[in-house]
Amino acid sequence: MASGPSVFLLNVSGQIESAEFPEFDDLYCKYSFVYGHDWAPTSGVEEGISQITSKSQGGKQALVWNFPIEITFKSTNPFGWPQIVISVYGPDAFGNDVVRGYGAVHLPFTPGRHARTIPMFVPESSSRLQRFTSWFMGRRPEFTDPKVVAQGEGREVTRVRSQGCVTVSFNVVTKDLKKLGYNTGSGDFPNATTMSQP
Repeated sequence: MASGPSVFLLNVSGQIESAEFPEFDDLYCKYSFVYGHDWAPTSGVEEGISQITSKSQGGKQALVWNFPIEITFKSTNPFGWPQIVISVYGPDAFGNDVVRGYGAVHLPFTPGRHARTIPMFVPESSSRLQRFTSWFMGRRPEFTDPKVVAQGEGREVTRVRSQGCVTVSFNVVTKDLKKLGYNTGSGDFPNATTMSQP
């Protein structure tokens, strides 16, 4: 008799589609994945950097990247479910690359196609003098490790400001979640129109 699976797989493909930053142009993004101790990537790319994009000339003026992502994880339990962390950068008035936004979202739990709009934020200086000095020197506040936005520790004392959003699409495939006793809610419940009446 063959033993059951000991791990489940999560495959995610998709793309970082576009962004809306009304005040900025010529932006690029970086992405990386943050995941728990029981998770391990088995294939794909864990981090990447996109091309620079300019606003479209239409009415919406979106910044379109259509930057592909693909990764497969294996794990023994869902604790530490992976998140994608996105950082957006662009030039300031002096031509220095500065952060325009950070954001993170968990990868979808259910198989299928999903779209997520991630609100972005930037750290702010705590005083007017620091704000002026950072603007003048071209060194705006930013995180030394962007992955900190996916964690909760220490963020309650960070001053941030909302700024823009990024749209990401995901195609999710899971394997052996149900065999290990995890219910993702997809296809496990009968449709209300096909339920038998007593």
